[in-house]
Amino acid sequence: MAMIGRFNTLEVVKEVKFGVYLNGEELGEILLPQRYVPDNTAIGDSLKVFIYRDSDDFLIATTETPKAQVGDFACLKVVDLNRIGAFFDWGLPKDLLVPFSEQKKTVEKDQEQIVYIYLDQETDRIAGTTKLNKFLDNYPHSYEKGQQVDLIIEDHTHIGYKAIINGQHWGVVYDSDVFKPIRYGQRMKGFIKLVRPDGKINLSLQQLGYGKTDDLTKRILRLLEEHDGYIAANDKTSPELIKKLFSCSKKAFKLSIGRLYKERTIAIEERGIRLLDKD
Repeated sequence: MAMIGRFNTLEVVKEVKFGVYLNGEELGEILLPQRYVPDNTAIGDSLKVFIYRDSDDFLIATTETPKAQVGDFACLKVVDLNRIGAFFDWGLPKDLLVPFSEQKKTVEKDQEQIVYIYLDQETDRIAGTTKLNKFLDNYPHSYEKGQQVDLIIEDHTHIGYKAIINGQHWGVVYDSDVFKPIRYGQRMKGFIKLVRPDGKINLSLQQLGYGKTDDLTKRILRLLEEHDGYIAANDKTSPELIKKLFSCSKKAFKLSIGRLYKERTIAIEERGIRLLDKD
């Protein structure tokens, strides 16, 4: 069944001067305007298209790619306001409406907000909401420690950053685990650090265990090579400077340089570390 607000692969059933019509099954025939029709398209061909409603409320297909589909979260920019609500740029000619009733806080023009995109069951129109809680943590999870996940960074609280995990659950990255600048709406990879007894999830932005050490070790070696084999930092350097230089904790840094020292790759000197000649 063809779905509004999602990509569909549909068959071309009719050609007209202003485009082609696609078989939308229960939705009927759907126009793909001529400017989106690939060259040499013929009746019977299958095309991957996105279906939405145009400004006149007619179903229409496009080969353009929106910034998100129905069922997705995305950080979008407010481009206009009226008495109904706010309109967000989501990459299509018709902007996405977020009604005032679906705004957690009143938004302003040019502001960026994380929006959940949904299909209104009563009007069959695509809309958005910034009331995210009702679309998250709706069913149990089965995450494992160390599992890599996709994150969207949300608000900063007194303990750290809230983040959306795989578009399904809330998690938190504690400030003590943040070693590089992150921003609202940023998409990034993360790792499950701890699933608490109450079901809440602690996150890490760095791989746990040996994988984490491996990545940091490679980064230290790369920085040494970029700085003529010497960096003015060692196991006595302040945690603040290590965080600034290597985007990691002092504990992780000490483990990595200790490993490199045992492998005779570096020398740990009074004021820094030095890359040893491989010969």
